[in-house]
Formats: sequence, C-alpha cells, structure tokens
Amino acid sequence: MAETSVAAASSSFTEELKLSAGDLWERVVEHKFTVELATGTIDRNTVLKRYLIQDYRFLDAFCVLLGSIIAKARTLQDRIPACQFLGVVTSAENTYFTRCFEALNVTQAEQDAVPDADCTTGFCNLMRDAAVNGTLAEMLSVIVVCEWTYLTWADKVKDKTKRDDFCTYEWVDLHSGPEFEGIVSHFRSLLDKEGEIISVDERKRCQERFLHAMQLEVDFFDMPYITPDDDHDHYLITTIISTSYHYLEAVRSMVEILKEEMKHSL
Repeated sequence: MAETSVAAASSSFTEELKLSAGDLWERVVEHKFTVELATGTIDRNTVLKRYLIQDYRFLDAFCVLLGSIIAKARTLQDRIPACQFLGVVTSAENTYFTRCFEALNVTQAEQDAVPDADCTTGFCNLMRDAAVNGTLAEMLSVIVVCEWTYLTWADKVKDKTKRDDFCTYEWVDLHSGPEFEGIVSHFRSLLDKEGEIISVDERKRCQERFLHAMQLEVDFFDMPYITPDDDHDHYLITTIISTSYHYLEAVRSMVEILKEEMKHSL
C-alpha cells in the first residue's frame, strides 16, 4: 500500500487522513466479518466469541482515551458530546458485551483464560499512549479511526441486517443511526479544526497514529478467523483451556445436584 503524505490542503484533515490510508480503509469497511455479522451467518461459537472476548478488553483503554479527549477539549461545547458518548460506552455498549457473554455461555473464567491477541495489545497500547503522551489532535486521530470506520461499515450493512439475534444486530445498531452519526461528525469536526492550527510535524504524527490504528482495525477483524493451521500452538492452548473450564463447570454442577439429592434422601 502506498501511503500519502498529509500536508495542509483545501480538503478536510480527516478526509486527507482517510486518503492516506489507501486500501486499508476498504479492507476494514468491507471486511467479511461485518457482512457475516449482519447476515447472521457468522460462526457464533468461534469467530464471534473470539471477537467479543478481545473487543471487550478495549473498553478500559478506550475510556481512558475518551476521557483524555474530554479533558483536553478546548471548550465546554466540545466536551459535552464526548461526555454523552462516554455515558453510552459505559452503559449500553458495556451491557451489550455482558449480555452476549451470557447468551454465548462465555464465563468470566473462560475470558480470563484467553490471552490477549497481538492486535488487542497493540490497540490498547496505542490508545493509552495517545491519551498520555499525545496531543488532542493525536488522540482524535485514533478515536476517529475507531468510530468512523465502524459507522461506515455499519451503514453499509444495516439495511440487510438479520434481526433474530441481539448478539449480531445490536452491534450494528450501536454503530449506526443519527446519534452515532452525530458523535462521529463531532469527532471529525474537532480533528478538522485541529488540523487547521497544528504544525506540519504534528500533522505527520497524527497521520502515523491514524495509519497505525487503521492497520490494527484490519488485524482485529482478521484475528477471529485464525485457524489451527495459522497458529496451531496458540489454538491448541486456548482450546484446551476453554474446554477444561467448561468441563470443570459441568463437574461443579453435577456435584451441586448430587448434594441436593443427598439432602432429600436423608
């Protein structure tokens, strides 16, 4: 992929950043994960489960990044939409994950047993580093990737989304519609304004953050499709751990049933 340098120009800064991403943008917004999610053909017990376990681990780092944007924003009017969005992330979105884990029989023990994927570690590190060491423009460059790409793919699939399983259609709903369009527009507007006043060097740092986030988005959508042949040792370890926890839970359930039966027999 040929990267395009970002310098001051007549088009908006966010459009320039998107253009600099080249084919990475399409690889995210046209990814088969998004289509399978919408059409309900996604493998819930492997692909969706892997995705949700790893994605939920972003939430804390994402809140740190969003909180830092709120703190660094230049006016109250700039902060308020971000504050409202933080409320959505920590309520409706957080609850979506917990409900999905319950529906898919993913226990806390199973979640804890699965190691972070490389892209998960990379994304969490990027968010935290931008929040701690980055400028407002750099922070916005990361969050704009996260939200703008998701709005784009969700808008593409929303009309063909099958609505028989909340685990699939609610993820589309959370990333589409007027309210989500509004927050994406707000973040883009803030970054566009920053692009007009920051130095050429800072614009380049924003581009680096943006492209790093774009590559991680591609890697993250690819991640749940990793097969045993792609990463045999990792697959075996996580499968054995997952199976062991399910087995232990079944044993515990049987023990509790036997205890109850023994009580009644005495």
